[in-house]
Amino acid sequence: MLSSAVTIVLFMVGVAMVLDQIGIALGPLLASAGVVGLAIGFGAQSLVADYLSGLLIMVEDQYGVGDSVDLGEAVGEVEHVGLRLTHVRDLNGGLWHIRNGEILRVRNDSQEWARAVLDVAVAHDADLDTVYRVLEATGRALREEPEFADALLEDPAVWGVQSLDADGVLVRLAVKTVPLQQWGVTRELRRRVKEALDEEGIEIPFPRRTVWVRTDGREAEPDALTG
Repeated sequence: MLSSAVTIVLFMVGVAMVLDQIGIALGPLLASAGVVGLAIGFGAQSLVADYLSGLLIMVEDQYGVGDSVDLGEAVGEVEHVGLRLTHVRDLNGGLWHIRNGEILRVRNDSQEWARAVLDVAVAHDADLDTVYRVLEATGRALREEPEFADALLEDPAVWGVQSLDADGVLVRLAVKTVPLQQWGVTRELRRRVKEALDEEGIEIPFPRRTVWVRTDGREAEPDALTG
């Protein structure tokens, strides 16, 4: 960018010196160029906004090539960052061309650290202390694995009950990870938690229905059934 700016300035100075040597007055020419430049500036405000936004994106290091970002409708991996356009490749392989002036907010999943969050649903009659113990033990075992030791920045922690649903209780497990590793860690945690819960006999909730039957043995009326 700086090289291009210096090249343009040197070119303009060189042209001005050549015109001065051949006897062409620079005053009227510069005045006309100023008017033309002003008209172009008013007509290309969006283009100027794109270039200024691209310059700020680079200076502030909001994202770079290879980062996983969310730019609104465009979510994926950054393939190119220019002064006017940003190219993002989404999960389906589509290439998005986004004008930098239209980018209002950026979520970057590739900077500093990330977090893997897993919500585990258990039945209402499950012992939560046992569930907490199983989740914590599963998380610690995962961090001790050589394959995932470098991906996890801390021991997984059970945050507690996230919600009470009609069919079960939702318990949240979270761990800080290296950027871009949170999805793989979440998938592996989900598999190991499923196996650990099965070994402990803790059921994953499923929809239940209660049917009331008349005590005299006759078939219940439709309005006597609840579900």
